[in-house]
Amino acid sequence: MIPKRPDAARHLTGRKTLREYETTFIVQPEISEEGNASLLTKLDGILATGGATRLMCEDHGKRKLAYEINKFHKGHYYTLMFLDEGQVVPDLERVLRLDESVLRFLTIQAEEAVADVEGRIAVAAEAEVEQAKRAAERLAREAEEAEARRLAEETAQREAQEAAARSEAEAAVASSAEVADGSSAPDEAPAEEASVADAEAPAGEDSSDSTSDEGEKS
Repeated sequence: MIPKRPDAARHLTGRKTLREYETTFIVQPEISEEGNASLLTKLDGILATGGATRLMCEDHGKRKLAYEINKFHKGHYYTLMFLDEGQVVPDLERVLRLDESVLRFLTIQAEEAVADVEGRIAVAAEAEVEQAKRAAERLAREAEEAEARRLAEETAQREAQEAAARSEAEAAVASSAEVADGSSAPDEAPAEEASVADAEAPAGEDSSDSTSDEGEKS
């Protein structure tokens, strides 16, 4: 449904009246750039076939939805601006309605009558050029941020691997030291037992011999 302004201007020269329309639509956030470009190309084709004058398509980027739509909390917002008498709007909205990637759409009448069509086209073209520049800057900035994140992740992963290697080396050294300490203790025990046995053996022998001698004397 297209709202109309009550103070609509009229052409008195007999020329057809061109109105300016804005169709805002929301695309599912996971749709690729190629998928979005294909949809925009399709919409441009509808405008051309219907004799409408395309002004520009403003890319608002991904934004949080006011409420959940089909389990989506974000959406990619676009606003397509064009000049027409009004006949192309139903065809445009039919395409949006049938496209499964489109979550919502709304068409409004931005201007009842555009007097300077050529001037409006020039302004829109300039705005679209500026938008392309901003988009290129945004992509470059996002690429730099992604590269910075990648380097940070690689650094963190390398430091974690080095820390793990150091821990393993320290554990191996500690284990070797424990084995060395444990292997020397059993070797000393038999020596001590042998020395004790050697010390006790003569005393025992002397006692038995003394008893035997006493018996013989008696």
